[in-house]
Amino acid sequence: MSDALLEARDLRVHYRTKRGAVKAVDGVSFALYEGETIGVVGETGCGKSTLGKAVLGLLPPRTDVSGSLRLRGRELLGLPPSEYRRLRGEELALIFQDPMTRLDPLMTIRDHFVETIRTHDRHTTKEEATERAANTLRSMGIPPSRLNHYPHEFSGGMRQRIMIAMALVLRPKLLIADEPTTALDVIVEAQILEILRDLRRVEGMSIILITHNLGIVAEVSHRVAVMYAGRIVELGSTEQVFLHPIHPYTQGLLASTISLKTEELKSIDGVPPSLLDPPPGCRFHPRCPHAKEVCSAEDPAMEEFRPGHSAACHFGGDFL
Repeated sequence: MSDALLEARDLRVHYRTKRGAVKAVDGVSFALYEGETIGVVGETGCGKSTLGKAVLGLLPPRTDVSGSLRLRGRELLGLPPSEYRRLRGEELALIFQDPMTRLDPLMTIRDHFVETIRTHDRHTTKEEATERAANTLRSMGIPPSRLNHYPHEFSGGMRQRIMIAMALVLRPKLLIADEPTTALDVIVEAQILEILRDLRRVEGMSIILITHNLGIVAEVSHRVAVMYAGRIVELGSTEQVFLHPIHPYTQGLLASTISLKTEELKSIDGVPPSLLDPPPGCRFHPRCPHAKEVCSAEDPAMEEFRPGHSAACHFGGDFL
């Protein structure tokens, strides 16, 4: 893991509340390499977005963060806010889930870009920033003539492309895409995915793709990290995870997907546990159809069952 672009070791993000600590991310370890895309999948509330925000340092004040998070070998946890702000945009960027909530309705697209660029580079003039914005928008298929328009004058797909352009205008090394195709139709979704593929191929950019859509992950990701109740329960190449899933939760997610061959709808029984008080042992055991006594008593460690393919399961798919 030493030559990784981004490396997390036993990363924990706990939100402090009056009822106790919400263990949104609870002991996550992984590595991301240059030019690689990792898809992070799981049900709503499993900690995917918190993981992405932890990498960006965009967590609320009342948050306890521990473990290690390194970018090119540099520890990010504990960095002064001013240094973290400098990394955002130049090294790290985030595509938010809903662009309409992130774009200021009272600012033109030009103003958004100029503010972003000049925040990180004070020596750039407004004219130079506008030119960079126009070039980046053009690469997203949006004509520079739209620079003086407001967010509400764009379609959902175009707003999402604007968000991607704003994330890319400073040419970051790592892009975190948090549900980048939510609420988009399949045609626009395909366009966004093609943009992400081009970024990886042309710019050599690394991407963490956060989504609940397994079809998207299958199309653009090199590896897949499956999260459940704040932890990664399976990690491997896309082909390994999709064709030979180990963890029962991963198997349940894949069985729940719909295709043209689907004749019967399937789902995982039960609901994800509260992260205020997760169950002991394997956190999936209350919903697992193969759970044994050991599953509720002992917390399974991540174990490599095949080269490059790990899972946190006491039985490692032996029940298949």
